[in-house]
This record gives sequence, structure tokens and C-alpha cells, in this order.
Amino acid sequence: MPYQVKDWNDAYSNFAYIPDAEQIVVRMQQQAQEFCLQHPPQPLGGGRLFLPDGPAKGLAVFIHGGYWSEPYPDLWSHLAAGPFAQGWAVAIPAYQLAPKVRVADMAVELAGIIGQAASRVDGPLALTGHSAGGHLAARLICGDLLGSELLARVQSCVPISPIADLRPILRTEMNSVIGLDEAEAAHESPIFLTPHPGIPVTCWVGGDERPEFLRQARLLADIWAGLGGPTDCVIDAGRNHMTVLEGLCDPGSPLTRCLIA
Repeated sequence: MPYQVKDWNDAYSNFAYIPDAEQIVVRMQQQAQEFCLQHPPQPLGGGRLFLPDGPAKGLAVFIHGGYWSEPYPDLWSHLAAGPFAQGWAVAIPAYQLAPKVRVADMAVELAGIIGQAASRVDGPLALTGHSAGGHLAARLICGDLLGSELLARVQSCVPISPIADLRPILRTEMNSVIGLDEAEAAHESPIFLTPHPGIPVTCWVGGDERPEFLRQARLLADIWAGLGGPTDCVIDAGRNHMTVLEGLCDPGSPLTRCLIA
């Protein structure tokens, strides 16, 4: 049967299709608070930088999602646990959101924040992000946003449930907040861009996610593989748009190993 989206708002609606979504959010907030109490972070602008006791093996960066407009500032810190337990520093940046700034501005701001964190931590960089944050993680390894010195340090990019083609967002009601137009949607879509050569990219998506997120993850992996880079797509069976993140809490999970191998 041909795949066709008839309701774009429904196609990008996640919480309505996640069992116990509200309880998952409450649990994540509790886990994030507990992690911060156990491992007090350093300030990173409005975000957080978790530094291990000894020299860090490198810097992992997690970029939160929320359709470029929802901050949930207290929701993400525990996702540093997996890389942190392996001796990595972990940055969880906060960045300005729509409608205050445009999507293109967010990528520029994040590049600057990552540069600040990287100046405090030696070694390789590992970039990941979720949903809209997955889009931004992929966007950052295209062009010269990070600059040549930082790009040379990036050892992996793992966009989780990424929105790699922004054009469908134009068909949703939430774009009244995000404010994308046709030109920006095309210019900021990773599928139309070329990643920095040699950076391994693994698109990671839950097997129980909405069909659009499965399609978007496959789309990015397929297009970038066609450009000759080391690219893969992992479909994490049984995981939805929220539980797909749980692997980052586990230092031995396939997701954490993929990010910091």
C-alpha cells in the first residue's frame, strides 16, 4: 500500500502515540534532578557541562529537541550518564528557541556554545541530539559552522530521531510558532547538505516511532551514504520517541557505545 500522509499535524504528533507519556516525562525530570545532585554540573551559558573528576576522554554533546520551540530545561541532564560513566565530559547546551529566533540562528548559536565547551575539554567530540536536536546535530557537521579545528575533532555524529527534511514542517500548525519558510526549510535541511568528510554518522530511531520519524531517519542515512561517508541507520526495536533516549543513560548500551566508541 502506498505511503501517504493525509494529516501532517498527526504525522508529527508524538505524545499522543506514546503510552504513559506524561509519566515518562515526570520520570525523566526526577532522573535528571538526581543526576545533577550526584554530579553537580558547571554552567555552560544557560546549559550544563558535566566534567569527570580526572582528565576527560573527550566531550560528548547532547542537543535537546522540542520542535525548536520547547525548552524543557530540567528534562535532559540524566542523558549524560552513559558517556559520563565512561570518563567523558558531557555538554547539554541551552539555546534560544522559536519564535524568538529562526532555526538557522539556533545552529549558529550552538556552534558557539560547543566551541566554548570544547575550549575547556581536550580530545575528540561526539555530537548527538534528539528530534529537532537531531536535526541540529546533523546540521552542525555541514558547512563551516563549527570551523575546521572543531570539525577535525568530531569523531561521531548520532542524530536520534532526526528531522532531516524540514519541508513537511511547513504543512503543520506548529510552524506558526517555528516560522519556517520554503527557503529556510531547504537551506537548513541536512538532506540537501554535505557532511564534513570522514565523520561517522549513525541515525538512530525507535522502532515504535511515528512513521515520519522512521522515514526521516532512513532518508538522511540513505542520502548521506550516497555521498560516500561512513553512514548507518539503526532502528531500535520496541523504543518510542521518548524511550529511544534511554540508551544514553547506560554506559554499556549500543547507543552510548556508538556515540563514544
